[in-house]
Amino acid sequence: MNYWIILYILGCVLKFEGAFLVLPFLVGVIYRENIAPCYLLVAALCFLLGLLLTRRKPKSARLYIREGFVSVAFSWIFMSIFGAIPFVLTGEIPFYIDALFETISGFTTTGASILTDVESLSRASLFWRSFTHWVGGMGVLVFIMSLLPLMGGSTMNLMKAESTGPSVSKLVPHARDTAKILYGIYFALTVFEIILLLVFRMPLFDALTTSFGTTGTGGFGIKCDSFASYSPAQQNIVTVFMILSGVNYTAYFYLLHGKIKDIFHLEEVRWYFIIILASAGVIACNTRQFYPAIGETLRHAFFQVGSIITTTGFATTDFDLWPELSKSILVLLMFVGACAGSTGGGMKVSRLLILFKSARKELSLLIHPQQVKKIRLNGRVIEHEVIRSTNVFLVLYFIIMMLSMLLVSIDSYNFTTGFTSVVATLNNIGPGLDLVGPTQNFSIFSAFSKIVLIFDMLAGRLELFPLMILIMPDTWKHK
Repeated sequence: MNYWIILYILGCVLKFEGAFLVLPFLVGVIYRENIAPCYLLVAALCFLLGLLLTRRKPKSARLYIREGFVSVAFSWIFMSIFGAIPFVLTGEIPFYIDALFETISGFTTTGASILTDVESLSRASLFWRSFTHWVGGMGVLVFIMSLLPLMGGSTMNLMKAESTGPSVSKLVPHARDTAKILYGIYFALTVFEIILLLVFRMPLFDALTTSFGTTGTGGFGIKCDSFASYSPAQQNIVTVFMILSGVNYTAYFYLLHGKIKDIFHLEEVRWYFIIILASAGVIACNTRQFYPAIGETLRHAFFQVGSIITTTGFATTDFDLWPELSKSILVLLMFVGACAGSTGGGMKVSRLLILFKSARKELSLLIHPQQVKKIRLNGRVIEHEVIRSTNVFLVLYFIIMMLSMLLVSIDSYNFTTGFTSVVATLNNIGPGLDLVGPTQNFSIFSAFSKIVLIFDMLAGRLELFPLMILIMPDTWKHK
């Protein structure tokens, strides 16, 4: 284990977090809030620690898979630990576990909150809370890679650990250039949404925080009713950008390079839109009696389907009051998630396609034992390593989910509350059902349950493996 390279990466992350924390300080200064210096103080602390950790470059800059996964896991943990401090210093979230829950929910783009009155927060804290979505959406290490030449070609192991999906490939030969392309697309989507929301008369502060949560597929709202009080036009804009943010960014890369035909070969993207259209259509029919006009019904149906499948978590209506069929569809969409290579969470459409095709292949082999059949996705043969990784992911996923449900049930809330709280955090959704529904929050849980859900949020965002190898004894052996 190359500990020096891990410490160096942690130092880089802390320096960047220090720079990020200057933004809410400036927001506080603009709005003349006396809590603004708290953010500057933590920014200075992060930058100082970052300088100490990066003052000496490691002798060996080679980054293997083990170091890559450990670096990513610790980076997210340390980033969250320091990112929570301003909430405590300002007194707006006085208990550190609550502040850590809120911060990790932000960085992991979950959007689950312990706040009962979000509108009582200062503008600086509201900005930081939403900005954590944008930072965590694409990944802080991907952002750093796009700016700094950290470890040459071995940085691909960082991207593999932080990016979403069963497999990660380079869009261009160099990992750093791939990171630049990803963040370029991410930034362009964010700016375009901000402009559209401003055109439709959303206040600048609201447009910024909303766009951070939409393109980062986070879901922290700055109003107590999430997104219900905004105009239908503004809700429709957010619906479109939530769905676009759940698309595999490879599709945008093809679009930018005029490879339109290649986009149609992306099976995952096709099925992603099919699932959205089918789910919204069924929900619209099932909830028709809840709204006076068909247009309003469709607006809420598409907004909530887009919000849940992309794991954003915004809400325009209390879907906990919907019929059981509609709620069941939303819970299933929590598991499905968005596309691989997007900012969305969940199991990912590509993994489900691989699992479905693997099951079909095994059933076919029972009938034709001598048959030689390859599993293909997007017209390419899926390597056995990817299939094995997908199967292991599924096993770990359900083990973590079942253990988390068991531990959270100690608080003695009803099954729907406990089950959907775990599903909503492990899949980085945000709201669940019943006591953690769209009009409720997670403040009801004990400190122990919040720690369990914090682990679930981190495990879900990092796709299990980086966090799980931290508890493997072999990880820490010198080889």
